[in-house]
Formats: sequence, structure tokens, C-alpha cells
Amino acid sequence: MIKDSVFAALELAEVRRAERRRFLKLAGAGTAAAGGLALLSACGSDNNNSTSPSPTPTPSPTATGSVTTDVAILQLALNLEYLEAQFYSFAAFGRSLPEASLTGTVGQRGGVTGGRKVGFSDPIIASYAREIAADELAHVNALRAVITSVNAAQVINQPAINIDGGTSGAFTLAARNAGIIGANDTFDPYADDKSFLLAAYLFEDVGVTAYKGASPLISSAIYLEAAAGILAAEAYHAGLIRAELYRMGTLVSGASDAITKANAISDYRDSLDGVGTTLLPNLNELDEGITKTVNGAQVANIVPADSNAIAYSRTTFQVHNIVYLTKAAATAGGFFPAGTNNSIDALRSSGNFA
Repeated sequence: MIKDSVFAALELAEVRRAERRRFLKLAGAGTAAAGGLALLSACGSDNNNSTSPSPTPTPSPTATGSVTTDVAILQLALNLEYLEAQFYSFAAFGRSLPEASLTGTVGQRGGVTGGRKVGFSDPIIASYAREIAADELAHVNALRAVITSVNAAQVINQPAINIDGGTSGAFTLAARNAGIIGANDTFDPYADDKSFLLAAYLFEDVGVTAYKGASPLISSAIYLEAAAGILAAEAYHAGLIRAELYRMGTLVSGASDAITKANAISDYRDSLDGVGTTLLPNLNELDEGITKTVNGAQVANIVPADSNAIAYSRTTFQVHNIVYLTKAAATAGGFFPAGTNNSIDALRSSGNFA
């Protein structure tokens, strides 16, 4: 039974990789992503003596014009992908992304604080981590290539990222604020399978709602398809993480608090959204936990959505609030200690961005 599930998962993964290759070809990112995926494929190999080839960057065309709303949105998305990709790369392989995928011309180039390989006890969760890590690196390279195709001078540097689970780490701050650990405790996302899943859960739903919220603001059909393709992949990731946490909380001995903690993280994210935003004046809840009550019984809630079963949207303000771990209109904090690298604030101040 387990063997059948593994084979089915591998077959589905191959279908997804074929679809991703089609998208990368459309976006003009095939070369960059192929190099990055080859690196992670080698990292995840069972052969410990394998070497990792360096990715071949896509040639950069001459910059054309000033920054556009489309580029600004893709820049913000790239910040989030840098964050997710670094977390999964360290968790799955114990290493940072390749340097060729991190440099640009916009913003300060930052390093990564924290991160290490998880000693997974469940090989299935370990395989999920490796696949998602490969996906996230592909997203980084695809977005970099798309931005390059519009304006090579607008590719952003990776900003400073904090994925530490120590006393002053962003994960510990988030866990304390969410109430899943005590005020003096630490939350190490690399400690075990459950901690990894909870950390991944903190990110994944944010990415889905960020892409969903940005999609109406993208004018180019090509770039909208790129964003929609990544949104779909992020939704697959989010659904998987939610399902694994629910399974763990209901079936795995000693892990019953996985559901309680996941729901507390959801409530915490919701508390950071703010209420009555310009784009969403009447929507107070943009998040849901992994369970819900139906006819007095607690059941799974794998898909967080509104009454029409449509995924929630978040504005750029709300996304920043969550990753900065604050309700205030801050410019830095949490997972981005020096802020994100993007042009959205400049466009907003000039009246060219909602």
C-alpha cells in the first residue's frame, strides 16, 4: 500500500515537472531553471559522491524603460520565493541556493541567518521537502528570467533573510506570537518532521494569497500566466502541507498538537492582516486553520477559501505585515530584517500602484 502511494506520488511529480518545463520555456527561463534543478537533483541523489553543476544564467537583454507595475509585482513575488527557496533548500539539503540565483541590481544583497538540514524520520516527508525545494528554486530562476526579459536592470538581489530557530530567530518570534510555544521558549523548524511542516505552513498559505491578490494588477498576459503557473504550484504545496499536518495530528502518536498549533498559526497570520483595506474593505478573515466544525464535528479543512470556494487574496501591505511579523506598517522585520527589495513603494508614492 505504501509502495503504491510512493509510485503514484512519483508519477504525479513527473507530470508536474513536465508542466513546469512548458511554463519555463514560455517564460524564457529554461536555461536558468535547468541549471538550478540539476543542482538540487544532485543534492537529493542517493549517491553521496555526486557533484553539483553550477547553473548557467540566462543572458540579460538590454534594459528597456523604467520599472512597471508588472515588474514591481514580480519583484515582490521574487522576495517571497527567495525566502521559501532558502528555507526548503536548507531543510532538505542543508545548503543555500546557488550564488548565480541570488544576485541582481536592485536593493542590497543580504545573507541568510539560520537554516540547517532536517533529520527527517519519515522518508515520505523528506521526499516532499526535496521536491518542494526544487520547485522553489525553479520559481526563483523563472521570476528572475521573466523580469530580465522586461528590464534586466530591475532584477533584485536577495535581501537579508532570517530563517533561524534560535532565541532571536524569526521562527521563534512567530511561534511565540502565535502562542504555540512559551514566551521564553524557542521554535526550531529543523528539529523534526512536525516542526518542519509547521514552519512550511507558516509560509505556504501566504504565498498563495499573495499571488492571488496580485493577479488582477498584472497587465501582461505572458506575465499573468507566469504568476498563475507559480500560484498553482504554491497551492499544491500548501494543500500538501495542510494535509500532512492534519494526518499527523489525527494519526501519528504524540503529534496530536499538530492541528492545534497549525490553527494557532492561522489565527496569528489573520491577526496581522489588518481590517478594512482599500482593496478588501468588507473582508475580515483571509485565513483558515486546517480543521473546521461541521454539524458539531471537527473535520479536515484542506482548502482555505471563501463561501464560493475561491482562495483568499492579500494585498502587498498584508503580505509584508505577515513576513515582517507585525501589525504596524513597518518597512522591515521578522523574516526580512532589512526589508524586501522591490519597487512597489516607489510606484505607490507616485500614484501608479493601488
